[in-house]
Amino acid sequence: MSYVVEIAQYDPIWPARFAQLGGELRDALGTTALRIDHIGSTAVPGLAAKPIIDVQISVAAFEPLEAYRLPLERLVYVFRADNTERTKRYFREAPGTPRRHIHVRRAGSWTEQFALLFRDYLRTHAEEARRYESLKYQLAARYKEDRRGYTDAKAPFIWEVMAMADRWSQEVGWEPGPSDA
Repeated sequence: MSYVVEIAQYDPIWPARFAQLGGELRDALGTTALRIDHIGSTAVPGLAAKPIIDVQISVAAFEPLEAYRLPLERLVYVFRADNTERTKRYFREAPGTPRRHIHVRRAGSWTEQFALLFRDYLRTHAEEARRYESLKYQLAARYKEDRRGYTDAKAPFIWEVMAMADRWSQEVGWEPGPSDA
């Protein structure tokens, strides 16, 4: 089965889908999840995106893995042990269920903060969000059947935005708000 990169116009239902999902995750994980946040493009109001809800779960430590793996598997998420990113543990939806990406990261880690800062910067800087949207449409057309190529091609823009977001965070004293769920 091949994966096709498709960008959808912003759907105002995405926050409600996250709210339902976040509630289920909170019920299943309890205090193991220090934070549960809606991240990625579907978390930015008005921004077109791949229609996949991305969730970041922040935990105190990756071990014991079973502390969050077992509750997530009971919710029919599949642990992706083949994920090469050592700064997160990754879960996906079960076959035949709606697309969802679950990123488990250590609370306070650079990668946890990166996802939250990128999201918050785009939420408060509509012009940059529009530039990102335009780029995503262009890249989706160019890399329609190459998910890795699409993701890699976004990296220079993401780092450019993160440089601006870093300056902004220093100016406003940014820190993550309360957990989304």
